[in-house]
Amino acid sequence: MPDIVPVVKGNGYGFRRWNLMPVAGQLANEIAVGTVYEARDLPTHARAIVLTPTLTSPPSNMARNTILTIGSLHHVVALERLQWAGDVMVKLRSSMHRYGVSVSELPQILDACRGARLHVHGYSIHPPLQLEMKNRVKEIVAWAQHLSLETPIYVSHLDADAYAALRQMLPGRQLKIRMGTELWHGNKSMMHLSADIVDHHSVESGEAAGYRQIPISSPGEVVMVGAGTAHGVSLLDNGRSPFHYQRQRLNLLEPPHMHTSMLLVARGRPIPAIGEWIDVQQPLTRIQVDLLQWVR
Repeated sequence: MPDIVPVVKGNGYGFRRWNLMPVAGQLANEIAVGTVYEARDLPTHARAIVLTPTLTSPPSNMARNTILTIGSLHHVVALERLQWAGDVMVKLRSSMHRYGVSVSELPQILDACRGARLHVHGYSIHPPLQLEMKNRVKEIVAWAQHLSLETPIYVSHLDADAYAALRQMLPGRQLKIRMGTELWHGNKSMMHLSADIVDHHSVESGEAAGYRQIPISSPGEVVMVGAGTAHGVSLLDNGRSPFHYQRQRLNLLEPPHMHTSMLLVARGRPIPAIGEWIDVQQPLTRIQVDLLQWVR
C-alpha cells in the first residue's frame, strides 16, 4: 500500500505507539508521528514525518532522515537557527486555519527553505472534520493548482470514496493519504476498554471517605478501580461516571485520582468482585493502557 502513511502519535490511539510501530512498518516506509519527541521506535526501514512544527531543538537521538513540518516563516527561521538541515513537509493552510501557509505566502516560504538548506519533501493539508467530504476534496483540488507536479501532496481525513475521487480529479499527481483514526479504529466493535477491581469494603451512613472526605449519606460499598487520571480516565463531559458494571453505570465517590478511582455502590446493588473487570467509557485517543489483551 504505497499511498498510505500510517499515523502513530500521542498514546498510539490507545494501543501505545511502540505496539503500533511494527504494524505501521509493514504498511509503509513512512510513518507520521505527532512531535519530534515521538519520532522514535520506528522500524529500521521507515522514516518519520513529524506533523507538528517545532521551534526547539529536536532530541539528539532523532534520526537525521526525519521529515519535519513547517507551516510558517517562523518555523523555517527556527530550524535555520537550530542549524537543522534536511527534508521538510510544507503544511498548506486549510479552512481549519491551524498550521499552514497561504497561497500568497507559498513563494516566500519556498525561497526561505532553499536559503536554509531545507528540501521540500512534500506538501500536506488537513481539512476540518466538519466539512462534507466533497468540500474537503474541493479544498485539496483548489490548492493543487498552485503546487508543482513533481512534489507529492499528503492528504488526510478523507474516506476511501473521497480519496478515489481525488485521484481521478488530479491524474498524474503524486498523492499520499495519512491515516490514523480510521486505520486503527476503523472497527471499534472489536475493542473493549476495561479496568480491574482492586479492593472494596463497606461504609455506613455518617462516615466520610476519599481524598476529599465525601460524606456517606446511605450505607454501601466503596469500590476501588485500578484506573485513574494517570491512565487518562476522567469524568464524562456531563459529569457522570465512566464506569459500568452489568450494563449499569457505577457512581463515583469522587473524581478519579492518579491510579485509583473510588466508586460508591449502594447496599443491595450488584457489586463487582475483587479481581473482576468492569467497562470504562472513555475515548481511546486519551487513554494510557497498562495491558493489551488480544482475544481470539
